[in-house]
Amino acid sequence: MASTLEKFIHSLDPRALPRVLQIQSGIYFQGSIYEMFGNECCLSTGEVIKVIGFKINKLIASICENNEESQFSAKVELPLNFPGLYKVVADKTPYLSIEEITRKVSIGPTRFGHPCFYCPEDIKLANFTIKHGEQITFNSVEEVNGTTTVNCGVVRNNQSHSFTLPLSQEGKFYECEDDQIYTLKEIAEWKIPKSRNRIVKLSNTLHMWDSSNPLPENFDGCLILMPVYEVQAVMKFRKDIVHILSDLDVEVKDITDCYDISSFLQPLSLEDVFERTSKEFPMVAEIMEGPQGSQKPYNLLCTGKEIVIYKKYQAKRVLSSEIRSDSPKRHFLIPMSYKGKFKRRPREFPTAYDLEIARSEKEQLHVVATKAFDSPHKELFSVSVGDQFLVQQCQTSEVLCEGRKKVVDVLACEQILSDTYKKVLLPMYMEGGFVEVIHDKKQYQLSEICKEFRLPFNVKVSVRDLSIGDDVLAAVPGLQLEEEITDSYLLISSVSSPVDSWEIPVYRLNMSVHLLSKDVQTVVLPATKTTVEEISEEQYYMVRRYENQTLYPPPRPPKKPTTLAPTPLFAVPTQAVSDKLQAPKNFCEDTTKTFCSNQAADVSELKVGCQNDLMHHEKEKDMTRTATLVETSVVKGLTNKALGKCEREKELKEEHNYDYVDENIIENIRKVFQDTTI
Repeated sequence: MASTLEKFIHSLDPRALPRVLQIQSGIYFQGSIYEMFGNECCLSTGEVIKVIGFKINKLIASICENNEESQFSAKVELPLNFPGLYKVVADKTPYLSIEEITRKVSIGPTRFGHPCFYCPEDIKLANFTIKHGEQITFNSVEEVNGTTTVNCGVVRNNQSHSFTLPLSQEGKFYECEDDQIYTLKEIAEWKIPKSRNRIVKLSNTLHMWDSSNPLPENFDGCLILMPVYEVQAVMKFRKDIVHILSDLDVEVKDITDCYDISSFLQPLSLEDVFERTSKEFPMVAEIMEGPQGSQKPYNLLCTGKEIVIYKKYQAKRVLSSEIRSDSPKRHFLIPMSYKGKFKRRPREFPTAYDLEIARSEKEQLHVVATKAFDSPHKELFSVSVGDQFLVQQCQTSEVLCEGRKKVVDVLACEQILSDTYKKVLLPMYMEGGFVEVIHDKKQYQLSEICKEFRLPFNVKVSVRDLSIGDDVLAAVPGLQLEEEITDSYLLISSVSSPVDSWEIPVYRLNMSVHLLSKDVQTVVLPATKTTVEEISEEQYYMVRRYENQTLYPPPRPPKKPTTLAPTPLFAVPTQAVSDKLQAPKNFCEDTTKTFCSNQAADVSELKVGCQNDLMHHEKEKDMTRTATLVETSVVKGLTNKALGKCEREKELKEEHNYDYVDENIIENIRKVFQDTTI
């Protein structure tokens, strides 16, 4: 039976793909000719196509000014990236079976894929009864011994109960109200059921209204969303994949059951190729749809090009992110074969707990405090800005809390004083701030860093990789190497010029090929080229979804009431803290003071400037936010005069180099702060 392409795609279950369709009628009797994504396509009457996939391309929204009960009027076209946050209105039409829900509603592993329903009647299972009106969460669909069931759960008396429902379970299942907000893209991917439309209510706009906005100004009503799908199909006499919008005015008939589907080219994704057995490699393939991107080797993988796929394998990469706060960070996957060299950069630690995680047996962790902390217990140390510590180990200690002795986790450290070291205990819950002091000037290969240090680790490229034409890492001011990951890759080269072979990622490259019956002529593998892969924000979080669970600091006990006047908190800027503060025991024993002869005058000038800044600081409403500006001027006023002209010239010579600051600078900063609070 013939139906419009739109109606067929709207009712098609993705699990039933691929499907063979015959064009019954088009816009013209001779056929329908149109251009989509740069591909000219002719759907003649009687043409046969094989549908291999489909996804939502855009949304047609009907506007309702008042509420979902009103009559919807004007229609507008909305792209998936249209800004705004939306609430989903529960569908009032019930589903009549669990099978219908699994066929029409997206159920998946993410939080978006856990729809909730309720039944107005009790559902009695073998060992559990679902009460009427109780919210049922659909978590996943699985097949065991040929029987498909849905893993569900209900929360009753703050306890979660899990059970399974068979597809044959019947009843009236209504959608529960959803109090979450979503983007249009999230709604399109997870919240629009098959064969149904979706009503949403605009919750929050993400930009100011202008004349280009298709929605009315100050719109506060509802939208009924109808998806328009992009259909991926293979035609009988074409070697590429064609893209057809589902609202194209053609009628089709499903002839899958009476057609030899193997007569079509079989497009394979990189995932499909990777699932082949190792014995099937190497193989020759022709690209049916190439990836987008100007970076090598993606710019070489154009449609119609023949490639050799030598093997599949797992390879290590280091996931890293740009260190910056003023704009979105860039993310990279760095191969272990990267030939550039790195120099260390100071790490920042927000709590004492982070110091415990970062410490290692290889070297003693030396840090300077950038934020003051007043301990609620006399047994534990109160930290001032500029205090320097050598981190020792984690241990427990007894403290007096509300008249009772209590055992808490503490971090044992040695405070570096002018001529001695003092043992102190810092509470693990301490909400302070520390910056690492770097004494190591060595340049490291990536493999050395992963072997000798614990990630995350801050670095900067000091020697770029000359084997890469454009080393993107060299221009990045700072990198945080976050973690090692293992990813899936294919090794490929061009059939026409197999000079170099390239590693291409399996799960981040949108590319389709079909296999050719050709023998691989190359016996010896060409030289393998690896590149630094820059990934998007979405890909970054997809890669990190396998990250180990992060441990969190223990909860902070109740604070004792204090009658002491609050101490102003000052934060020393990271750039002002360098790797030449007073060295720990195992780096330097010489504590000779080499300060400029005019130091006293400089400190006097600094004190006046600091007091002026403090007066301004007290007038500000947000003390925390303005503190950094005040302290930056304090440190600059001291370091510019104390270090002299030669230090300034050295900073200009190498922008990201970390010069030594004499221990007296930190000591004098501390004295000035103390004097100004008297």
